[in-house]
Amino acid sequence: MPLNPEEVSSILQKEIEKYETKLKTESVGTVLQVGDGIARIWGLDDAMMSELIKFPNDVTGMILNLEEDNVGAAIMGPYEDIKEGDTVRRTGRIASVPAGEVMVGRVVNALGQPLDGKGPIAAKKFRPIEGKAPNVVQRRPVSEPVQTGLKAIDSMIPIGRGQRELIIGDRQTGKTALVVDTILNQKNSDIFCIYVAIGQKASTVAQVVKTFEDHGAMEYTTVVVATAAEPAPLQYIAPYAGCAIGEEFLYTGRHVVVFYDDLSKHAQAYRQMSLLLRRPPGREAYPGDIFYLHARLLERAAKLCDELGGGSLTGIPIIEIQAGDVTAYIPTNVISITDGQIYLETDLFYAGVRPAINVGISVSRVGGKAQVKAMRKVAGRLRLDLAQYRELAAFTQFGTELDEATRAQLVRGERTVEILKQGQYVPMPVEKQVMIIYVATHGYLDDLPLDSIKKFEEEFYPFMEREYPDAGHTIATTKDLDEKTEKKLNEAIVKFKEKFRESLKKT
Repeated sequence: MPLNPEEVSSILQKEIEKYETKLKTESVGTVLQVGDGIARIWGLDDAMMSELIKFPNDVTGMILNLEEDNVGAAIMGPYEDIKEGDTVRRTGRIASVPAGEVMVGRVVNALGQPLDGKGPIAAKKFRPIEGKAPNVVQRRPVSEPVQTGLKAIDSMIPIGRGQRELIIGDRQTGKTALVVDTILNQKNSDIFCIYVAIGQKASTVAQVVKTFEDHGAMEYTTVVVATAAEPAPLQYIAPYAGCAIGEEFLYTGRHVVVFYDDLSKHAQAYRQMSLLLRRPPGREAYPGDIFYLHARLLERAAKLCDELGGGSLTGIPIIEIQAGDVTAYIPTNVISITDGQIYLETDLFYAGVRPAINVGISVSRVGGKAQVKAMRKVAGRLRLDLAQYRELAAFTQFGTELDEATRAQLVRGERTVEILKQGQYVPMPVEKQVMIIYVATHGYLDDLPLDSIKKFEEEFYPFMEREYPDAGHTIATTKDLDEKTEKKLNEAIVKFKEKFRESLKKT
């Protein structure tokens, strides 16, 4: 069939009319130098600080240095295939992570990408990793507790919602164990948890995640991971990413606790990056803004005013020290930023006192305001008694003659230490804590043998649930210890103690 020239020309005419020329401008740069996870790029004159950029093979980078003739960027992924002369593209996006309910129950990396094999995260909302801390007017004083479920902490070093409480100690003293127990204790509370693992072994993090899954804690927990094998830039942004995920709950009127495990490794990752970016080194080769690094992260913890929803973000950083030296550079920095610290001691840990909290150095600058009324009533004397006991115990090692009052104080102190011991993965509701601390501080254990205290505690809780269930229920609901309940508690203790003495005689 012969072609009709007019028909062909009309079709061509229509196609030409449809054709549009679209000009697309793109800001690109060229890699000048690359190595050790850092690239210097020429040509990105309009780039922003903390902006994400794309290298070949879909590798992400983040701009950290803006210099006269080039920009310095950290590469967040494998950098072996990136070479001099490669083209780099701007994304126009500041480093951000997905946020909202979709993140609950997920294990993600520092960029918010899933690591748990549960499929992609369908996030509708993103938050920049660097956020502005609430100002003075937007905050309210800390007044509600974060119950850790640990007797020693809830009674003597309480943590409030919106507080920043540091956990500090040598390696292998139970710092992560405190965090895990606190997360497990939030099971029936309204608090969301975010656990940020920085520079740890992947096997250790997998173990922690498995513990969360076994105890049903992943239902309200997000885990952000930047393992030791990952590049320093990812370890650097991990805590900011965790904080940004938490801020979504903070600004929607809910409560969240973010655990940074640990900021010593975070500081080391930042030092590595800074030295490679040729920033001037200061004390211990850390850059001059190392204090600001942690201050701007921890200042984002807050208890918001009611006009902004009354939400709270509690920051629990962890710092690892060497040989008990709390006066080192990074530990003193973080101590001065936080509202108190829980100091874990190696000697106590090996002596079987677990959690191995040194009551003398540990402090909460929010204090009793972050405790329920009942706990405030029973634990008021506890801290002072223990501190005095520690002093006396050290003194009596010299084998001096003791008067009656001193001996009584030592007896009370030994039994209190025994009561405050607690196993792992067994966080305790506040009413049980109040009852057992009441028993200890009111001298009911003073005339019992020291090795029977643990047995006494184990049998005391079932007895109370069986014979006097309303006592625990009243403390749990009213959060107070009124005269009527106290009377009932005294009666119950006396009754149980008689039974317990009889059972001891038989054994």
